[in-house]
Amino acid sequence: MSGVNEIRSAFLDYYKKNGHEVVSSSPLVPRNDPTLMFTNAGMVQFKNVFTGLETRPYSRAATSQKCVRAGGKHNDLDNVGYTARHHTFFEMLGNFSFGDYFKDRAIELAWNLITKEFALDPKRLLVTVYHTDDEAAKLWKKIAGLSDDRIIRIATSDNFWAMGDTGPCGPCSEIFYDHGEGIAGGPPGSPDEDGDRFIEIWNLVFMQYEQVTKEERVELPRPSIDTGMGLERIAAVLQGEHDNYDIDLFKALIRASEDATGVRAEGKNRASHRVIADHLRASSFLIADGVLPSNEGRGYVLRRIMRRAMRHAQLLGASDPLMWRLVPALVREMGQAYPELVRGQALITETLKLEETRFRKTLARGLGLLADASESLGSGDRLDGETAFKLYDTYGFPLDLTQDALRQRNITVDLEGFNSAMARQKAEARANWAGSGEAATETVWFAVKDKAGATEFLGYDTEQAEGVVLALVKDGAMVDSAAEGDTVGIVVNQTPFYGESGGQMGDTGTISGEGFSIEITDTQKKGDGLFVHSGRVTKGKLATGAAAELKVDHARRTRLRSNHSATHLVHEALREVLGTHVAQKGSLVAPERLRFDISHPKPISAEELEQVEAMANEIVVQNSPVTTRLMTVDDAIAEGAMALFGEKYGDEVRVVSMGTGIHGAKANRPYSVELCGGTHVSATGDIGLVRIVSDSAVAAGVRRIEALTGEAARRHLDEQDRRLKAVAASLKVAPADVPARVEALVEERKKLEKELTEARKKLAMGGGQAGSADTVREIDGVKFLGKAVSGVDPKDLKGMADEGKNGLGSGVVALVGVSDDGKASAVVAVTADLTGRFSAVDLVRVASAALGGKGGGGRPDMAQAGGPDGSKADEAIEAVASALAG
Repeated sequence: MSGVNEIRSAFLDYYKKNGHEVVSSSPLVPRNDPTLMFTNAGMVQFKNVFTGLETRPYSRAATSQKCVRAGGKHNDLDNVGYTARHHTFFEMLGNFSFGDYFKDRAIELAWNLITKEFALDPKRLLVTVYHTDDEAAKLWKKIAGLSDDRIIRIATSDNFWAMGDTGPCGPCSEIFYDHGEGIAGGPPGSPDEDGDRFIEIWNLVFMQYEQVTKEERVELPRPSIDTGMGLERIAAVLQGEHDNYDIDLFKALIRASEDATGVRAEGKNRASHRVIADHLRASSFLIADGVLPSNEGRGYVLRRIMRRAMRHAQLLGASDPLMWRLVPALVREMGQAYPELVRGQALITETLKLEETRFRKTLARGLGLLADASESLGSGDRLDGETAFKLYDTYGFPLDLTQDALRQRNITVDLEGFNSAMARQKAEARANWAGSGEAATETVWFAVKDKAGATEFLGYDTEQAEGVVLALVKDGAMVDSAAEGDTVGIVVNQTPFYGESGGQMGDTGTISGEGFSIEITDTQKKGDGLFVHSGRVTKGKLATGAAAELKVDHARRTRLRSNHSATHLVHEALREVLGTHVAQKGSLVAPERLRFDISHPKPISAEELEQVEAMANEIVVQNSPVTTRLMTVDDAIAEGAMALFGEKYGDEVRVVSMGTGIHGAKANRPYSVELCGGTHVSATGDIGLVRIVSDSAVAAGVRRIEALTGEAARRHLDEQDRRLKAVAASLKVAPADVPARVEALVEERKKLEKELTEARKKLAMGGGQAGSADTVREIDGVKFLGKAVSGVDPKDLKGMADEGKNGLGSGVVALVGVSDDGKASAVVAVTADLTGRFSAVDLVRVASAALGGKGGGGRPDMAQAGGPDGSKADEAIEAVASALAG
């Protein structure tokens, strides 16, 4: 039972047998404590339980919690690799009681575990208690049988834990292991307590009081327990090692590093291998929990960890990127306990490889420039701040690397000059800020970004988190507070809300805290990495510095994810069906629908749309996982990833892949691979259903596709089904027979309409006698047929005029048709033998003038015109007759 994985399991199994709920580790990015950069202790995920803000269905818990201490006040980074017990990433074993058992049971459970289950020699163990905690001292004597000289009273804050200036607090009791006289150091509280002989392996916190004010402390009504035991430390003890880096887990990782570099972990190279092993764990777990390297916040800390390891890889002589090659070894050792490593292995590998590839270029270039700039400097000199800033700003060479490289030559950096150059650059950038949209409104965001920094986006893997309000903007200006009814823009240090970009609409939801609540109606990205939550204060008063809980509208986000992922699938299906010329030209991912424009020169047929829809749904039913990798733009495009229109890309991009192709060249290959920063479903099956509802033209060579997914698609199909059944009922046929019945009705209607038209024409022309005596007269020896008709389609007038000419043999025909809206159409026809004397064009213009119209046109033998006043039809006929009379 001495292996790390066995020890972890044994600890959790022991507490499970003793009535504890085994709770999974929370992510390294705290969701419920915005004051922490990373989760650094097991109690972090239970903070709100201890304070009474949250209840759980259990009163006892046990965890193995992932922890990172590499930023803020908990920063062990510089010591890692050079001491026996410093780590950036470590696991904290812990058991917790939420108002259930207290000191006696906590001590009993801890003592029985380490002396009976773990079989540690009680003679090698001693404990500390807070100097006024007589109760704990008595319990250790009673339960463990420890003598007074092995129960050490400590008066400092090391043995009194507090959550903050106010809130739960209480005395601690630490368990120490004696590694033996062969190692220097004394017991806790002694002058040489900093030695390595006596090592703390477990800390029991007795959460007994509440600090009401700085001066007032009261007893908690339900005292609780919070313990923490470093897995690496207890593993070293159980494996008979003094150094954490000699346990089985680190031996495996260091062996992988040795194999990859061909350099043994001995002498001066020992520390480098340890740094690589430790930082591999921290980097991989941070990436698996959604942190990606950047120049600010958590991403910057991750980048520092990664680059420190990569610098040591270079010191070992690794000529190619190393870290990514060690990921399989880590997954083998820890993947079973932490499946997020397995799920994120591709992203971890790509991110490490990309960062090290880029860093090597930065390092080589920066070291060369630094050597030139510091050539004339000697030991004890300082590099001027302007040069250090130029290396950082122009060449991307971080300040800490400059300091580290010069430290070997005992040269420092003028930090005041560096900071002055940084401030000057910000001032110049602010002066040149152009903003977007209305400048008066937009310029404020530069000042906000300068004050608040970039927003940490947590929304790829959570929809709820806590944050601190850093800035408020009302009516285009920064304010310190906002009252009920105010509309305000809110900036926090971290958020699960997605800011609108790449076509995907921004999230909505709520931001609330002590005494206030805001309804968030939109989230936008401003400038470089600033997320602005726009909303209305619905309760209380909000002020900067307030702690806030942020909750994304889950139902709306779910629909957005489905529609965004469906956009990728439909886009790829269109390229398969229509051709690779198809490229996205714009998109809208809304909660109720998706819409995107593509380049395509002609309408898409119904059969093609059906094929596209079928292909997209084939990938949906695969229910294949949607994976994300981090790559350079060039590498991503080289691997076939498509860049989406309207998305802005930096040097590093997220590559989203989903599905396995079925047809043609895509068969058995990744189906959709696109550069995308949006949120997506976890698996394609989450989309449910894709339904294309329209295809239309929006510009020359650009088509617009609109579609629905999931519940919206189902409702659309239900509505279509209801309409079909209603039609079937009206036709008195089964739904399956509706098309045939409708087709028959259409043909029948065409036939009837034709018959009706013919009947109307005959009726209009006097019952079929084109030359009836009551309509034909002779004017100056010319036969004239003039008639006003109604109920006849204007397009049929010419045909009727031709029939009239045939009936006359020789003569002129003038017909005026009056429509239902009172307008008139006039047709004049002249037989061939009379076109020398009369022009149909001239005659029809006379008729048009009588009808209140102008002009008319045609041929000498047939012309047509119109007019707005159909009531003058008879007058128009007589006007033509008068024109014939001369």
